Amino acid sequence: MAVHLSGLVKSYGEVHAVRGVDLDIAPGEVVALLGPNGAGKSTTVDMLLGLARPDQGSVAVFGAEPQQAVAQGHVGAMLQAGSLLPDATVGELVAMFAALHRAPLPVEEALERAGISELADRPTGKLSGGQAQRVRFALAVVPDPDLLVLDEPTVGMDVESRRAFWAAMRNLTAAGRTVLFATHYLDEADDYADRVVLMRSGRIIADGTADAIKNQVSGRRIGARIPGADPARLRALPGVSDVAVHGDRVTLDCTDADAALRALLSAYEQASDLEVRSVDLEDAVVALTSAADDQSDEARTGAAHDDAAHSRTDQESRP
Repeated sequence: MAVHLSGLVKSYGEVHAVRGVDLDIAPGEVVALLGPNGAGKSTTVDMLLGLARPDQGSVAVFGAEPQQAVAQGHVGAMLQAGSLLPDATVGELVAMFAALHRAPLPVEEALERAGISELADRPTGKLSGGQAQRVRFALAVVPDPDLLVLDEPTVGMDVESRRAFWAAMRNLTAAGRTVLFATHYLDEADDYADRVVLMRSGRIIADGTADAIKNQVSGRRIGARIPGADPARLRALPGVSDVAVHGDRVTLDCTDADAALRALLSAYEQASDLEVRSVDLEDAVVALTSAADDQSDEARTGAAHDDAAHSRTDQESRP
């Protein structure tokens, strides 16, 4: 097993960042770690890399302690935190990191894999945000790791740079590298991950392929152009659960898309640019995390009621 997390718990004072995470990642898997801010993703990654110790539970990376796996060059990490040395050139910085590892890639090869060979002589203080991210990627691949851990790797990159980054990642994963990446760009998870792990409030609430995650959320979505559409009338159509109107464009969330579409065309013969699609990964993530919030609220409410009941019982039992 490339990664084995068992019963991970981590708190910072009264903040319960991770609340019992179990996760196995097989060698060669590309896994996307998703969830809203505060879900526990970065804390989980920190424990995986040995940057934080779990309060409970255990971490194994290729069967070793995280620090040992990192020291042996099995792990490369690209994190959001941490600045680059502003006076060093890109080539000098990558060479410095290479010198820390037992069997690193040649500096030129690491730069080429990150797509920044032309930046070798540029001071890191003169880089754009996207270029700095590519340098961090070069630092992550220079130990020639078996596992890459990437925390929001394409933040600050433009569309072209993002595409180039994931093209480089495809080459690495084709060679059998294991990858765990956290991202807020859900299209990246949909396009590049073999598996999606969704976290909320320190727990894993869904784990499977992107299609499997989407299939957990039922329903379809109808889009159409209808000038002057009445939201209340749309909401009353059979099979419609929710309505959004933006100018002439309407979007209907449906429990029964066939019935809704027939009723829509009957009520609005002028409807055009019709589109019927299944929910995308973003829709599924929003729905699943919202459901998790509702369950947490119910649990807290139930606990409060239990506490109140116990308090009343205690008072009544006193002489």
